[in-house]
Amino acid sequence: MRILVIGAGAVGSAIARDLAASDEITDVHICDTSARALADISRSISSDKLRSYQVSARDADAMAPILERCDAVVGAIPNDRIPELVRLALEHGCHYCDLGTSDHEVADLAHLQNLAESAGLWVVPGCGIAPGLVNVLCLHGVDRFDDPDAAFIRVGAIPQDPKPPFKFNFSWSAEKVLDDYTGPVELIENGEVTRCEPLTRLEDISFGEGFEDLEAFCTAGGLATLPERLKGKVRTLDLKTIRWPGHADRMRFVIGLGFAEAKSLDVRTHLTYRDVLVRRMRQRLGGHQRDVVLMRIVIHGKVNGVPRTLRYELIQYADPTQGISAMKHCTAIPAAAIARHIAAGNVPGGGVAPPEVVIPGQLLLDALKARGLEISEAWEDGFVSPTQGAR
Repeated sequence: MRILVIGAGAVGSAIARDLAASDEITDVHICDTSARALADISRSISSDKLRSYQVSARDADAMAPILERCDAVVGAIPNDRIPELVRLALEHGCHYCDLGTSDHEVADLAHLQNLAESAGLWVVPGCGIAPGLVNVLCLHGVDRFDDPDAAFIRVGAIPQDPKPPFKFNFSWSAEKVLDDYTGPVELIENGEVTRCEPLTRLEDISFGEGFEDLEAFCTAGGLATLPERLKGKVRTLDLKTIRWPGHADRMRFVIGLGFAEAKSLDVRTHLTYRDVLVRRMRQRLGGHQRDVVLMRIVIHGKVNGVPRTLRYELIQYADPTQGISAMKHCTAIPAAAIARHIAAGNVPGGGVAPPEVVIPGQLLLDALKARGLEISEAWEDGFVSPTQGAR
């Protein structure tokens, strides 16, 4: 199998590394406009499978001969021309998946459904951790109940050594962080899809020793199309992001002052308040870090008429030997696994759909375990709170 990764940044390089380590992959092609990024990835990945190209994903003529040599494409860049890129991939016989660029990417690509379906190819947006892994596990878990009632997703990356005032660092996109903190949050209440404000519905949450006192709050983006899919099937569904305590209040203060607004600073510049905030976040909160990813999915319902709770849980530390953050690792591994499965033809059919519809939950769990991403699973009697660890 031959897979193309578009974007040689932090997550793109981690995806390429995992693909190159897969026995079933014969070639890993990677495209980026940055010669430096491509040189860095060539140094960090010692594999004769790797082929790099300094080319823009917007350049259809340059991309065509590369796509012709590939079975699947993984998009690891923010790209406002994703529909054009997806169409190009389909026209050259390539499956496509990415990390997700918006809550409504599946709807934005719906016009390509007939093309993908007739070609027997999959277009699968949102294949990272959230959206992505949490959505697959949530739907997989809900389907294991005779009478599902509620699903609670708690996920986030936090620094192992938090520094005030924000107690937060990120190794991904500052723009994505702000989108999550400012966009409308979709969830299910009383069986219907509704909305709430981000950075609200704060709760205390514990993940055991060292992580006893954390907070979780609503953010946009992570559920993607899951609320519409589970509407009427569960009474409650929400996703909350995990941080060290105090983070939500401090971010509400900054955003409340208007620093996330896309308004020009004044008539003499095109810079917006949001541009400035993004730059300062990159300077003060970005860069490499020792982090830990925490994930818990708790599902309530009845099995054979008896109230039960199903819990999936992950605590993943950054691997200092690989020099990548835990968040990059936990984003890259699911995306690479999904790309391998659709490229191998392990998922029949074709079309445009989110990963929870395309990839069977157990198939993904087994693939992640083989890559060292251990997600625990436990059944408990009664309805157990999502804020506490296993009893």
